[in-house]
Amino acid sequence: MSTPVLLSADRLRARLVDDGPYAALDVVTVTGSTNTDLVAAAVEGAPDRAVLIAEEQNSGRGRLRRPWHSPRGFGLHVSVLLRPGLPPSGWFPLLAGVALAETVQRTTDVSAALKWPNDLLLGSGQRWSKGAGILAEAVAGGGGTAIVVGIGVNVHHAAADLPTGAGGLPATSLAAEGADVDREELAVALLDAVAEVDDRWRATGGDVVASGLLDRYRRLCGTLGQRVRVELGERDPLVGTAVDVDRHGRLLVHADGEEEPAPVSAGDVVHLRPL
Repeated sequence: MSTPVLLSADRLRARLVDDGPYAALDVVTVTGSTNTDLVAAAVEGAPDRAVLIAEEQNSGRGRLRRPWHSPRGFGLHVSVLLRPGLPPSGWFPLLAGVALAETVQRTTDVSAALKWPNDLLLGSGQRWSKGAGILAEAVAGGGGTAIVVGIGVNVHHAAADLPTGAGGLPATSLAAEGADVDREELAVALLDAVAEVDDRWRATGGDVVASGLLDRYRRLCGTLGQRVRVELGERDPLVGTAVDVDRHGRLLVHADGEEEPAPVSAGDVVHLRPL
């Protein structure tokens, strides 16, 4: 691996705090997990729209606490603290996914889609690979309910340096898909997109239909129309066709032999695999 250019906290603060929609932004060289750190800061009263970026995470956590690690300067590891004044919702990782996928589509030539509930897919419908993951955590205390949304994007990693992704998907990166990406520009574009999605969410009181966010998610969701196997822990797997995402953020799966699709919540799912 070549040595990447590290991010400038001063330049990012000038663009995203001084002249942007965020209240605070810090960049650290290495940490265990930006989400863990920002959750702790939220409990201590950190402000709405505080941002933490790490050049390297050595104890990063995905959904269901699955571990992962990315070397220094090769990925974009960012967590955002949101205090929307609305009840906690399973939509937060999906909304972050909208911001992320649209950012990749807008700033690169790489095809991007979303795997419900929290993965960014890069490549094509014939060969999707996992390029990013999203983790949202609710935090009580420190001035009301808060949400910390973490996004980890593989940016400069070479294909040979990437492991097999969770859920059986191969891992990829923007570089491995042919994109030449400036991480500072990607960070600014992504955080601007997160703020835009959050603004729409708040303006409609969390109504994903009125805000248009449900339609945006459906257009990006590569899971829809696919034959899937949903692993549900101790319950029998659900096998069928993913037909929709409802206004509660649940995946609707039309199981074989059933007349109506069954709603599946992200919290109930251990793995969702294409067939």
